[in-house]
Amino acid sequence: MWGVILKKLHRHDMFGWSVFNEDRNIDFHGTLLVNPSGNVLIDPLILNEHDENHLDSLGGAAHLIITNSDHVRDAARILLFTGAKSWGPFEEKEKFPFDCDDWLKDGDKPLNNIEIFCMEGSKTPGELAILIDENTLVTGDIIRAHEGGKLCMLPEEKLQDKELAINSIKRIADVKSIEAVIPGDGWPIFKNGHEALRELAENLQY
Repeated sequence: MWGVILKKLHRHDMFGWSVFNEDRNIDFHGTLLVNPSGNVLIDPLILNEHDENHLDSLGGAAHLIITNSDHVRDAARILLFTGAKSWGPFEEKEKFPFDCDDWLKDGDKPLNNIEIFCMEGSKTPGELAILIDENTLVTGDIIRAHEGGKLCMLPEEKLQDKELAINSIKRIADVKSIEAVIPGDGWPIFKNGHEALRELAENLQY
């Protein structure tokens, strides 16, 4: 059940660690961006002592972004030993499991190389998707991958508003610079991310 944080992803400055979920038969992922403005953790899973030491060796964490309230995971404990600034979705501010230091809305840029997209219509309001350096998209729940090389949408019965959800996906699928998609749930796509997003968007029906 423990994660291993030193799994390099498609870029030298990104790492991921995973826990397998038996109910869904997929991995859940946490992501680390080693960043000049302070390292960023996204939807962090539980860390053991080995993982914490690895994180420390990479410079710790200055920022922690939670895409939605169902992805709080081990964030509260990690904040205690990292001292990171916490960011959550603005639209969940009133009911979020804990008080974040700041809240993110669509179009926000909490750091120079990070842009926020709000994915409306998901199972929680204002779910965040994080675009890094215009080429790497990290998602929460709404965009996922239950089989290698192919993206899918959160099951319809879990959506708050299917039309809004599809529109959110179609909007982000129009970002042609995206090369990689790192879902919180399921298989990452490291190449041709825009094409995978376009295929998903084109196959969705209102």
